Amino acid sequence: MYAIVEIAGQQLKVAKDQKVFVNRLPVEEGKSVSFDNVLLIGDGDKVTVGAPAIDGAQVGAKVVKHLKGDKVIVFKKKRRKGYQKKNGHRQSLSQIVIESIVASGAKKATPVKAEKAAPAKAEPKKATKAAPAKAAPKKATKAAAPEVKASKKEATQDLSKCTVAVLKEMAKAKGVKGISSMKKSDLIAALSN
Repeated sequence: MYAIVEIAGQQLKVAKDQKVFVNRLPVEEGKSVSFDNVLLIGDGDKVTVGAPAIDGAQVGAKVVKHLKGDKVIVFKKKRRKGYQKKNGHRQSLSQIVIESIVASGAKKATPVKAEKAAPAKAEPKKATKAAPAKAAPKKATKAAAPEVKASKKEATQDLSKCTVAVLKEMAKAKGVKGISSMKKSDLIAALSN
């Protein structure tokens, strides 16, 4: 049994008990790690292809050690110009051993560090960019009935000043469906209704 799996930005063909060198993983040595972005699984004559990944498929591995790869020389030269630059580097790698390949029924593996980092970055953006859009409806609720129509026009003008990302966040909070394919004008129309 073999699988083609995406590990650290690279697509690799792996089999059970195979040792593989991949780009440095943020996992300690000796710890297990699982990859759920499995693109293809082959078991004898039976081949399962994902679109783009196979749901429920997972490859389990254990990090053996972290190391640096062979030296890579980067040499640049422009002939007849007297220009030469010689640089080099050693790539940071992780050696892993494939422990298991599960074709179906595996739970989604979520990296712990990615979950903690995403909300911290998303919250300040909501607070800074969504505040001007929320301020306009508060003024509209205090206004009299004839001024409500004028305040709706002001609200749509305020929405036109917002970015598409902020408008999508507001539409998501309001419960509008199909926001991923909407343009800015469609988002403004959906939010003003």
